Amino acid sequence: MGNDIRIGQIGLGYWGKNLLRVFSGIDGCRVTHGCDQDESILGALKHAYPDTSFSAQFENLITANDLDAIVIATETPTHFSLAMKALRAGKHVFVEKPMAQTSDEARMLVEEAAKQDRKLMVGHLLLYHPAFLHVRDLIHKGELGQIYYIYCVRVNLGIVRQKENAFESLAPHDISLALEYMQAKPIAVSAQGQSYLQPGIEDVAFALIHFEDGKIAHLHTSWLDPHKVRRITVVGSRQMAVIDDVKGTEKVRLYDKGVDVAPTEATFVDYSNAMTLRSGDIRIPKIDMSEPLAEECRHFIECIQADEIPRTDGRNGLAVVRVLEAARESLQNEGIRVDLT
Repeated sequence: MGNDIRIGQIGLGYWGKNLLRVFSGIDGCRVTHGCDQDESILGALKHAYPDTSFSAQFENLITANDLDAIVIATETPTHFSLAMKALRAGKHVFVEKPMAQTSDEARMLVEEAAKQDRKLMVGHLLLYHPAFLHVRDLIHKGELGQIYYIYCVRVNLGIVRQKENAFESLAPHDISLALEYMQAKPIAVSAQGQSYLQPGIEDVAFALIHFEDGKIAHLHTSWLDPHKVRRITVVGSRQMAVIDDVKGTEKVRLYDKGVDVAPTEATFVDYSNAMTLRSGDIRIPKIDMSEPLAEECRHFIECIQADEIPRTDGRNGLAVVRVLEAARESLQNEGIRVDLT
């Protein structure tokens, strides 16, 4: 108990209660303090977590001398200020995605974490999901061949937020994955969407991320859709992979499909004769599943204990925020292409 990482958590609502549950069950850490401005939430949690002290005042929690780390699961507009205060107070920080609303804010957090020599980790959950990691490993081994493009669909008739649009709320998951899968530098973003329920807050958005080697990633996000879809398709030169996170089992399918182009030294190529369609087997790999959130939270604790850089550190969070920021500019300007500088 004496060497346990002592955690304080700010934000205990819709997603925060899941983080509280998981962190409270990890060996090597204790959630000693919790904070939320909703007194009804605190009342319910006091009975479920009798060893945790709950309060509506986050300032005392951030400055508490008996805490090693702060977990932030509040609304996105508060992420930057809370994370910055926690880092300046000498705390390690786990902050939910996106870690800030602008790249300048995100860069300041990265710099402050380095200055304070503290861990800064962002909750990009899919990078801890066994199914998505399985496909990542296949890509790194070259089993899918050259990755041409990916497209992601993350839609639902779900929670309608008032302080961020559907793309800002849902897309960080798929952006983090696209950056990991493509292994190339993103150079530009274009996005279009529409606001049907609230003026100026897009309920649906379509975005295209351009990478420096010609690869593209297309993202479709919406909280105004009749279907719940969480699906990513990766199209490679050798194989194609589909990850369907809504499925209870068989989350990954690998398709031995593609177009083979016969090698030639001719100056003029008759592609109608040089290309051959290939349609082989469909394979469903066996993947040992575990709860992604548990893997993510355990990774944070282990990085503090072993003094290692988190897989989704502040620089990873900054890369995602840069894409989000460019998409926001594009949305506000009728879908113009915005270069990433």
